[in-house]
Amino acid sequence: MSSKKKNTAFKPTKKDLQKFYYDMLLIRRFEEKAGQLYGMGLIGGFCHLYIGQEAVVTGIQTAQLPQDSVITTYRDHAHMLACDMDPKGIMAELTGRIGGYSHGKGGSMHMFSRDKNFYGGHGIVGASTALGTGLAFSHQYKNDGGVCVAYMGDGSANQGQVAECYNMAALWKLPVLYVIENNKYGMGTSCARHAAGTLYKRGEGFGIPGEQVDGMDVLKVREAAEQALDYVRSGNGPYILEVMTYRYRGHSMSDPAKYRTKEELEEQKENDPIEKVKKLLMKEGVSEADLKKVDKDIREIVKEAAEFAQESPEPDESELWTDVLVAAQ
Repeated sequence: MSSKKKNTAFKPTKKDLQKFYYDMLLIRRFEEKAGQLYGMGLIGGFCHLYIGQEAVVTGIQTAQLPQDSVITTYRDHAHMLACDMDPKGIMAELTGRIGGYSHGKGGSMHMFSRDKNFYGGHGIVGASTALGTGLAFSHQYKNDGGVCVAYMGDGSANQGQVAECYNMAALWKLPVLYVIENNKYGMGTSCARHAAGTLYKRGEGFGIPGEQVDGMDVLKVREAAEQALDYVRSGNGPYILEVMTYRYRGHSMSDPAKYRTKEELEEQKENDPIEKVKKLLMKEGVSEADLKKVDKDIREIVKEAAEFAQESPEPDESELWTDVLVAAQ
Protein backbone atom coordinates (compact mmCIF):
# COMPACT_ATOMS: atom_id res chain seq x y z
CA MET A 1 0.00 0.00 0.00
CA SER A 2 1.51 3.30 -1.08
CA SER A 3 2.53 5.82 1.56
CA LYS A 4 2.26 8.63 -0.97
CA LYS A 5 -0.82 10.46 -2.14
CA LYS A 6 -2.08 10.03 -5.67
CA ASN A 7 -0.98 12.90 -7.88
CA THR A 8 -4.32 13.51 -9.59
CA ALA A 9 -5.60 17.01 -10.28
CA PHE A 10 -9.21 17.88 -9.47
CA LYS A 11 -11.05 19.15 -12.53
CA PRO A 12 -14.37 20.75 -11.51
CA THR A 13 -17.46 20.51 -13.66
CA LYS A 14 -19.95 23.33 -13.98
CA LYS A 15 -22.13 21.47 -11.47
CA ASP A 16 -19.22 21.30 -9.02
CA LEU A 17 -18.69 25.04 -9.31
CA GLN A 18 -22.38 25.72 -8.77
CA LYS A 19 -22.35 23.62 -5.60
CA PHE A 20 -19.22 25.34 -4.28
CA TYR A 21 -20.78 28.73 -4.93
CA TYR A 22 -24.07 27.82 -3.28
CA ASP A 23 -22.49 26.22 -0.22
CA MET A 24 -20.04 29.06 0.39
CA LEU A 25 -22.66 31.75 -0.15
CA LEU A 26 -25.04 30.00 2.26
CA ILE A 27 -22.33 30.07 4.91
CA ARG A 28 -21.59 33.76 4.22
CA ARG A 29 -25.23 34.86 4.39
CA PHE A 30 -25.95 32.71 7.44
CA GLU A 31 -23.00 34.19 9.33
CA GLU A 32 -23.99 37.71 8.35
CA LYS A 33 -27.47 37.10 9.76
CA ALA A 34 -26.00 35.57 12.93
CA GLY A 35 -23.95 38.74 13.36
CA GLN A 36 -27.11 40.84 13.00
CA LEU A 37 -29.01 38.77 15.57
CA TYR A 38 -26.07 39.07 17.96
CA GLY A 39 -26.15 42.83 17.57
CA MET A 40 -29.87 42.79 18.36
CA GLY A 41 -29.20 40.90 21.59
CA LEU A 42 -30.89 37.72 20.39
CA ILE A 43 -27.70 35.65 20.58
CA GLY A 44 -25.93 35.63 23.93
CA GLY A 45 -22.50 34.49 25.03
CA PHE A 46 -19.71 34.02 22.54
CA CYS A 47 -20.21 34.00 18.78
CA HIS A 48 -17.35 33.36 16.34
CA LEU A 49 -18.08 33.97 12.65
CA TYR A 50 -16.55 32.17 9.67
CA ILE A 51 -16.79 35.00 7.14
CA GLY A 52 -13.83 34.78 4.75
CA GLN A 53 -12.98 31.15 5.52
CA GLU A 54 -15.82 29.54 3.55
CA ALA A 55 -13.58 27.74 1.05
CA VAL A 56 -11.94 25.61 3.74
CA VAL A 57 -14.85 23.55 5.03
CA THR A 58 -16.62 23.61 1.65
CA GLY A 59 -13.67 22.15 -0.22
CA ILE A 60 -12.99 19.48 2.38
CA GLN A 61 -16.59 18.44 3.02
CA THR A 62 -17.30 17.85 -0.67
CA ALA A 63 -14.40 15.38 -0.77
CA GLN A 64 -15.68 13.30 2.14
CA LEU A 65 -17.73 10.10 2.20
CA PRO A 66 -21.00 9.62 4.16
CA GLN A 67 -19.35 7.44 6.82
CA ASP A 68 -16.77 10.11 7.71
CA SER A 69 -17.12 12.10 10.92
CA VAL A 70 -16.40 15.77 11.56
CA ILE A 71 -15.41 17.61 14.72
CA THR A 72 -14.29 21.20 15.09
CA THR A 73 -13.67 24.14 17.39
CA TYR A 74 -15.94 26.98 18.49
CA ARG A 75 -15.94 28.63 15.01
CA ASP A 76 -18.36 25.96 13.93
CA HIS A 77 -21.55 27.22 12.25
CA ALA A 78 -20.10 26.73 8.77
CA HIS A 79 -19.09 23.14 9.51
CA MET A 80 -22.65 22.36 10.55
CA LEU A 81 -24.05 23.81 7.34
CA ALA A 82 -21.44 21.89 5.33
CA CYS A 83 -22.59 18.71 7.09
CA ASP A 84 -26.11 19.42 5.79
CA MET A 85 -27.53 20.32 9.18
CA ASP A 86 -30.77 22.35 9.01
CA PRO A 87 -30.13 26.13 9.11
CA LYS A 88 -33.28 26.50 11.23
CA GLY A 89 -31.96 24.14 13.91
CA ILE A 90 -28.56 25.83 13.90
CA MET A 91 -30.01 29.35 14.21
CA ALA A 92 -32.43 28.22 16.92
CA GLU A 93 -29.51 26.85 18.91
CA LEU A 94 -27.60 30.11 18.48
CA THR A 95 -30.54 31.95 20.02
CA GLY A 96 -30.94 29.43 22.85
CA ARG A 97 -34.30 28.02 21.73
CA ILE A 98 -35.81 24.56 22.16
CA GLY A 99 -35.84 24.04 18.38
CA GLY A 100 -32.04 24.06 18.32
CA TYR A 101 -29.81 21.03 17.81
CA SER A 102 -28.89 20.99 21.51
CA HIS A 103 -32.35 22.09 22.62
CA GLY A 104 -31.11 25.60 23.29
CA LYS A 105 -28.58 24.52 25.91
CA GLY A 106 -25.38 24.58 23.88
CA GLY A 107 -25.46 27.87 22.02
CA SER A 108 -22.96 28.88 19.38
CA MET A 109 -20.05 26.71 20.51
CA HIS A 110 -21.70 23.45 21.59
CA MET A 111 -24.08 21.68 19.26
CA PHE A 112 -23.86 18.44 17.35
CA SER A 113 -25.79 15.97 15.22
CA ARG A 114 -25.09 12.26 15.40
CA ASP A 115 -27.33 11.76 12.34
CA LYS A 116 -24.98 13.98 10.30
CA ASN A 117 -21.80 12.55 11.89
CA PHE A 118 -21.02 16.00 13.27
CA TYR A 119 -19.62 15.73 16.78
CA GLY A 120 -19.57 19.30 17.75
CA GLY A 121 -18.07 22.58 18.11
CA HIS A 122 -16.04 22.70 21.30
CA GLY A 123 -15.14 25.69 23.42
CA ILE A 124 -11.99 24.18 24.91
CA VAL A 125 -9.00 25.09 22.75
CA GLY A 126 -7.53 21.91 21.26
CA ALA A 127 -10.38 19.66 22.44
CA SER A 128 -11.50 18.86 18.89
CA THR A 129 -8.10 17.34 18.16
CA ALA A 130 -8.20 14.97 21.12
CA LEU A 131 -11.85 14.01 20.65
CA GLY A 132 -11.29 13.67 16.91
CA THR A 133 -8.47 11.21 17.53
CA GLY A 134 -10.91 9.22 19.64
CA LEU A 135 -13.47 9.28 16.83
CA ALA A 136 -10.79 8.01 14.47
CA PHE A 137 -10.12 5.13 16.86
CA SER A 138 -13.85 4.36 16.76
CA HIS A 139 -13.77 4.22 12.94
CA GLN A 140 -10.82 1.85 13.11
CA TYR A 141 -12.43 -0.33 15.79
CA LYS A 142 -15.71 -0.59 13.85
CA ASN A 143 -13.87 -1.05 10.55
CA ASP A 144 -16.50 1.13 8.88
CA GLY A 145 -14.16 2.77 6.35
CA GLY A 146 -14.69 6.19 7.86
CA VAL A 147 -12.17 8.96 8.45
CA CYS A 148 -12.47 11.60 11.15
CA VAL A 149 -11.81 15.12 9.91
CA ALA A 150 -10.63 17.00 12.99
CA TYR A 151 -10.35 20.76 12.63
CA MET A 152 -8.25 23.05 14.79
CA GLY A 153 -7.11 26.67 14.58
CA ASP A 154 -3.54 27.90 14.41
CA GLY A 155 -3.81 28.75 18.10
CA SER A 156 -5.01 25.24 18.94
CA ALA A 157 -2.02 23.78 17.12
CA ASN A 158 0.18 25.02 19.98
CA GLN A 159 -1.65 22.98 22.61
CA GLY A 160 0.32 20.16 24.21
CA GLN A 161 -2.46 17.65 23.70
CA VAL A 162 -2.06 18.05 19.94
CA ALA A 163 1.41 16.48 20.08
CA GLU A 164 0.04 13.66 22.22
CA CYS A 165 -2.66 13.05 19.61
CA TYR A 166 -0.12 13.00 16.79
CA ASN A 167 1.87 10.38 18.68
CA MET A 168 -1.10 8.12 19.35
CA ALA A 169 -2.58 8.47 15.87
CA ALA A 170 0.77 7.65 14.25
CA LEU A 171 1.41 4.66 16.52
CA TRP A 172 -1.97 3.11 15.80
CA LYS A 173 -2.30 4.41 12.21
CA LEU A 174 -5.65 5.96 13.03
CA PRO A 175 -7.82 7.23 10.16
CA VAL A 176 -7.76 10.92 10.99
CA LEU A 177 -7.21 14.00 8.87
CA TYR A 178 -6.02 16.89 11.02
CA VAL A 179 -7.01 20.21 9.47
CA ILE A 180 -5.29 23.35 10.77
CA GLU A 181 -7.35 26.37 9.76
CA ASN A 182 -4.61 28.99 9.84
CA ASN A 183 -6.40 32.33 9.64
CA LYS A 184 -3.18 34.11 10.66
CA TYR A 185 -4.35 35.12 14.14
CA GLY A 186 -4.72 33.18 17.39
CA MET A 187 -7.37 35.47 18.87
CA GLY A 188 -5.48 38.76 18.44
CA THR A 189 -1.93 37.47 18.19
CA SER A 190 -0.44 36.95 14.74
CA CYS A 191 0.76 33.46 13.92
CA ALA A 192 4.28 34.83 13.37
CA ARG A 193 4.35 35.86 17.04
CA HIS A 194 2.77 32.77 18.64
CA ALA A 195 3.95 29.79 16.56
CA ALA A 196 7.52 28.75 15.78
CA GLY A 197 8.18 26.88 12.57
CA THR A 198 5.59 25.65 10.09
CA LEU A 199 2.48 24.09 11.62
CA TYR A 200 1.91 21.24 9.16
CA LYS A 201 5.52 20.09 9.62
CA ARG A 202 5.03 19.46 13.31
CA GLY A 203 3.89 15.93 12.53
CA GLU A 204 7.17 14.98 10.84
CA GLY A 205 8.76 13.84 14.11
CA PHE A 206 5.95 11.30 14.42
CA GLY A 207 6.18 10.24 10.79
CA ILE A 208 2.97 12.07 9.83
CA PRO A 209 3.08 13.70 6.39
CA GLY A 210 1.40 17.02 5.71
CA GLU A 211 1.13 19.98 3.40
CA GLN A 212 0.09 23.60 3.23
CA VAL A 213 -2.70 24.66 0.88
CA ASP A 214 -4.28 27.96 -0.22
CA GLY A 215 -7.49 28.12 1.82
CA MET A 216 -8.88 31.03 -0.16
CA ASP A 217 -9.24 28.82 -3.26
CA VAL A 218 -11.93 26.15 -2.87
CA LEU A 219 -10.61 24.17 -5.85
CA LYS A 220 -7.15 23.85 -4.33
CA VAL A 221 -8.67 22.88 -0.98
CA ARG A 222 -10.87 20.25 -2.61
CA GLU A 223 -7.94 18.75 -4.53
CA ALA A 224 -5.70 18.60 -1.46
CA ALA A 225 -8.50 17.19 0.70
CA GLU A 226 -9.41 14.49 -1.81
CA GLN A 227 -5.82 13.26 -2.01
CA ALA A 228 -5.28 13.50 1.75
CA LEU A 229 -8.47 11.57 2.51
CA ASP A 230 -7.50 8.90 -0.01
CA TYR A 231 -4.12 8.57 1.73
CA VAL A 232 -5.72 8.19 5.18
CA ARG A 233 -8.53 5.92 3.98
CA SER A 234 -5.97 3.59 2.41
CA GLY A 235 -4.69 2.61 5.85
CA ASN A 236 -1.61 4.84 5.98
CA GLY A 237 -2.57 6.62 9.18
CA PRO A 238 -2.99 10.34 9.88
CA TYR A 239 -2.31 13.30 7.62
CA ILE A 240 -2.07 17.05 8.35
CA LEU A 241 -3.48 19.77 6.13
CA GLU A 242 -2.58 23.34 7.06
CA VAL A 243 -5.09 25.49 5.21
CA MET A 244 -4.03 29.13 4.88
CA THR A 245 -7.12 31.30 5.16
CA TYR A 246 -8.30 34.62 6.59
CA ARG A 247 -11.26 35.83 8.64
CA TYR A 248 -12.78 39.17 7.69
CA ARG A 249 -14.34 39.75 11.11
CA GLY A 250 -12.77 39.79 14.55
CA HIS A 251 -11.98 36.68 16.55
CA SER A 252 -15.47 36.88 18.05
CA MET A 253 -18.30 39.39 17.94
CA SER A 254 -16.73 41.23 20.89
CA ASP A 255 -13.41 41.71 19.08
CA PRO A 256 -12.90 45.02 17.18
CA ALA A 257 -9.78 43.53 15.51
CA LYS A 258 -7.62 46.63 16.01
CA TYR A 259 -4.48 44.50 15.84
CA ARG A 260 -4.57 44.55 12.02
CA THR A 261 -4.64 47.42 9.55
CA LYS A 262 -7.47 48.37 7.21
CA GLU A 263 -5.04 47.93 4.32
CA GLU A 264 -4.35 44.33 5.33
CA LEU A 265 -8.06 43.55 5.54
CA GLU A 266 -8.84 45.15 2.17
CA GLU A 267 -5.97 43.30 0.53
CA GLN A 268 -7.34 39.99 1.83
CA LYS A 269 -10.86 40.81 0.66
CA GLU A 270 -9.53 41.13 -2.87
CA ASN A 271 -8.77 37.41 -2.56
CA ASP A 272 -12.36 36.52 -1.67
CA PRO A 273 -13.05 32.78 -2.23
CA ILE A 274 -16.68 33.29 -3.27
CA GLU A 275 -15.81 35.91 -5.87
CA LYS A 276 -13.25 33.53 -7.39
CA VAL A 277 -15.90 30.86 -8.00
CA LYS A 278 -18.36 33.49 -9.22
CA LYS A 279 -15.91 34.51 -11.95
CA LEU A 280 -15.39 30.89 -12.96
CA LEU A 281 -19.15 30.35 -13.23
CA MET A 282 -19.55 33.42 -15.42
CA LYS A 283 -16.85 32.01 -17.71
CA GLU A 284 -18.98 28.86 -17.89
CA GLY A 285 -21.91 30.93 -19.16
CA VAL A 286 -23.81 31.47 -15.92
CA SER A 287 -25.39 34.93 -16.05
CA GLU A 288 -25.32 37.63 -13.41
CA ALA A 289 -29.10 37.26 -13.16
CA ASP A 290 -28.76 33.54 -12.38
CA LEU A 291 -26.22 34.27 -9.64
CA LYS A 292 -28.47 36.93 -8.15
CA LYS A 293 -31.30 34.38 -8.11
CA VAL A 294 -29.11 32.01 -6.11
CA ASP A 295 -28.31 34.78 -3.66
CA LYS A 296 -32.00 35.67 -3.34
CA ASP A 297 -32.96 32.06 -2.64
CA ILE A 298 -30.24 31.73 0.00
CA ARG A 299 -31.27 34.96 1.69
CA GLU A 300 -34.80 33.58 1.94
CA ILE A 301 -33.53 30.36 3.55
CA VAL A 302 -31.54 32.36 6.08
CA LYS A 303 -34.48 34.68 6.75
CA GLU A 304 -36.74 31.69 7.44
CA ALA A 305 -34.11 30.25 9.77
CA ALA A 306 -33.98 33.50 11.74
CA GLU A 307 -37.77 33.66 11.95
CA PHE A 308 -37.97 30.05 13.10
CA ALA A 309 -35.37 30.74 15.77
CA GLN A 310 -37.23 33.73 17.13
CA GLU A 311 -40.58 31.91 17.09
CA SER A 312 -39.23 28.80 18.81
CA PRO A 313 -39.79 28.90 22.61
CA GLU A 314 -37.03 28.88 25.17
CA PRO A 315 -36.29 25.52 26.85
CA ASP A 316 -38.43 24.51 29.80
CA GLU A 317 -36.70 24.31 33.19
CA SER A 318 -37.03 20.53 33.03
CA GLU A 319 -34.41 20.54 30.26
CA LEU A 320 -31.79 21.12 32.96
CA TRP A 321 -32.04 17.43 33.77
CA THR A 322 -32.06 15.99 30.26
CA ASP A 323 -29.05 14.93 28.14
CA VAL A 324 -26.92 14.53 31.26
CA LEU A 325 -26.43 10.78 31.02
CA VAL A 326 -26.68 8.31 28.16
CA ALA A 327 -28.34 5.00 28.93
CA ALA A 328 -26.23 1.92 28.25
CA GLN A 329 -27.10 0.16 25.02
